[in-house]
Amino acid sequence: MLRAFRDAFRIPDLQRKIVFTLLLLAVYRLGSAIPTPGVNTAALSNATSGGLFGLISMISGGNLSQFSIFALGVLPYITASIVIQLMTTTIPALEKLSKDGEEGRKKINQFTRYSAIGLGAVQALFFSLFVTSNASYVAVGWTPGLFTVLVMVLTQVAGIAFTMWIGERITEVGVGNGISLIITVGIISAYPREIAATAQLFRTDQVQLLSLLAFIAIILVTIAGIVYVYQGERRVPVTYARARGGAPTAAAGSASAAQSRGAGQATWLPIKVNQAGVIPVIFASAMLIIPNLIASATATRAPEVSAWLNSNLVFGQPLYILLEATLIFGFTYLYNSVQFDPKRIAEQLREAGGFIPGVRPGTPTTEYLGSISSRLSLWGAIFLVVLTVVPQIVQRVTGITTFQFSGTGLLIIVGVALETLKQLEAQLTVRRYDGFISKGRIRGRLNN
Repeated sequence: MLRAFRDAFRIPDLQRKIVFTLLLLAVYRLGSAIPTPGVNTAALSNATSGGLFGLISMISGGNLSQFSIFALGVLPYITASIVIQLMTTTIPALEKLSKDGEEGRKKINQFTRYSAIGLGAVQALFFSLFVTSNASYVAVGWTPGLFTVLVMVLTQVAGIAFTMWIGERITEVGVGNGISLIITVGIISAYPREIAATAQLFRTDQVQLLSLLAFIAIILVTIAGIVYVYQGERRVPVTYARARGGAPTAAAGSASAAQSRGAGQATWLPIKVNQAGVIPVIFASAMLIIPNLIASATATRAPEVSAWLNSNLVFGQPLYILLEATLIFGFTYLYNSVQFDPKRIAEQLREAGGFIPGVRPGTPTTEYLGSISSRLSLWGAIFLVVLTVVPQIVQRVTGITTFQFSGTGLLIIVGVALETLKQLEAQLTVRRYDGFISKGRIRGRLNN
């Protein structure tokens, strides 16, 4: 990885791309330090430390706890992208549009942007009403009311639009996926502060050396496990009976089949172990905020129900962990079944003249791919459950709560780092080939 970055800085074009990316990310972090007008950030930070608010705040780099102008950031865009992606597989008009090449993709991206702005406005209204519902969250000199809510909503919508623009510019002109890099930078930005707080616990003898070393070791093992599983894939062998110009796309969560040129040449269809990424964890966290809402609503009318929910269905409790694991399993299978369609892939293989050795085309191929996807979904769900549950157990055992040890955050960081490195290496390879071709042409002209 270090060698790839070193080689990239030796090429002026890639050097400009990297510097441009870093500058835009710096602009994003600068905006993250600017609070939304009318918000008391000191009082609000304590209210967004757990549940879905904590997850959103972690992904946004603490922007939600400070309610900065980029508090929602790219979250509405991510949600809109997931919704549009799911609708593409179920609505014929969108599915046809997705197959219309570059123009179709541009229209779908435009729909995603509009949906993100609309969804962001609704989310901004929700959070603004939450802030103004408690007078302590409102800054001095501001009064909870329609004007304050309107200012907060307009500020957040503008921040969402500007954040999307930054992400798209990084993707088009810079290096890597802009939206993913923004999320990653937001998560990493909180680490220095949390590391300093953890070191302070050790200096004041609030945490033993053995607990701290075990905590660090578990983090390193978790990162190694994420890299191993993230790179893991099942390669289904595919043989093409005739020459073709391209291979069918497997699914959104798995890579496309490699291209082959000659008749009868074999390739493979890769299916990733973790096809769903962190989406099931986000969905599960969103569902688990419902008990908190019920507890708040029944605090006066049914205090015994509210007390039971607050003592059992809170972060780190056994029942909470069990329910979260069950939801992750369910959402993993649901998302993979929508994203990976064995029937569509079997039809694409048959149209391209491809087949899986030992498996007949048509329904047998669909069943074969479906069984593979189901088994991989099981291991992917177990992987996500372990990533979600282990940090909660480790924090309870070691007593280290100052560092936000989140498997979800580490999964995002490692995944984005690996994808960015692949893109960087691909650009380095292209430029090496260009150099070889240019040298060959010059030598040919000299020889002539």
